[in-house]
Amino acid sequence: MSEDGFAYPVPTSGFVDSSLMVQQQPGGQGTGKTPIQILHEYGTKAGTLPVYAIEKMEGEAHQPSFVFSVTIGHVTCQGRGATKKAAKHQAAEAALKVLQAESGKSLNVVKAENDGVSPEPAEQSNPIGILQELALQKGWHRPEYSVCMEAGPPHKKEFTVTCRVESLVETGTGSSKKTAKRAAAEKMFLKLQSLSGCSDTRWAKPSIRLDSLRSCSGEKLSMLRRNPLSIPNMDYVQMMLELSQEQGFEVAYFDIDELTVNGQYQCLAELSTLPLAVCHGTGITCSNAHNDAAHSALQYIKILASKKCS
Repeated sequence: MSEDGFAYPVPTSGFVDSSLMVQQQPGGQGTGKTPIQILHEYGTKAGTLPVYAIEKMEGEAHQPSFVFSVTIGHVTCQGRGATKKAAKHQAAEAALKVLQAESGKSLNVVKAENDGVSPEPAEQSNPIGILQELALQKGWHRPEYSVCMEAGPPHKKEFTVTCRVESLVETGTGSSKKTAKRAAAEKMFLKLQSLSGCSDTRWAKPSIRLDSLRSCSGEKLSMLRRNPLSIPNMDYVQMMLELSQEQGFEVAYFDIDELTVNGQYQCLAELSTLPLAVCHGTGITCSNAHNDAAHSALQYIKILASKKCS
């Protein structure tokens, strides 16, 4: 068993030409190359390049642990690390140890502080990638991102992007779609972290598909099918909330900073259905805009829920 907790296989067949191995320099001084570089050089000379593959991701969303495997010829080993690169280094080092044992020659494996791998801020702070790995690990649908708002003059745009993981929805803003997407993913990390010890996991259940509404039942949905949506002073936001709770999806409202050409407020209502549905609303106040967006969403659901199966 190795220091990182993995049992590395020692091949029972195959021959390694010791002339292909990377040797230490005289005096035991290394060349400063990392295990990945050394293994790649060995593979180049041997005519069989190493192939890396991510096996799994463990731990919390904010503190993941990656497991990578490397295969070179008949040798396959694994490594674990706090970043993908660190895990690949561990796997490469393990493979080099196996190849060294076969050949009887010493390999020039550099093991500096932190296993020769310094933390990479860009990799550790990649919430989009880590969120996707977490979703794969947990068996969830892939995180879905959508641009729900774009405001400001051409030289100073501000974007708002939503991130959805199952029925959870978070938003992020930024000067570009990419930065807004990262901000939304970071907020989703925090939400998942806060829910990690929660016994209520209803949020992790897949949301309802829009095309299945025609066959769904429920008191609120039945009332929506029967009753007109033209009642004055109706609280459509509350109606939308009750319907979403009954049918198992969420509704999020996003205010648009710019007014309409008529000077009215604007709002978007996003339904966490599969696929996502976004409806627009306007009004003389933000509250009126929310109510109008909810009314549009209810009209859309009513059309889908009342449509007869072909």
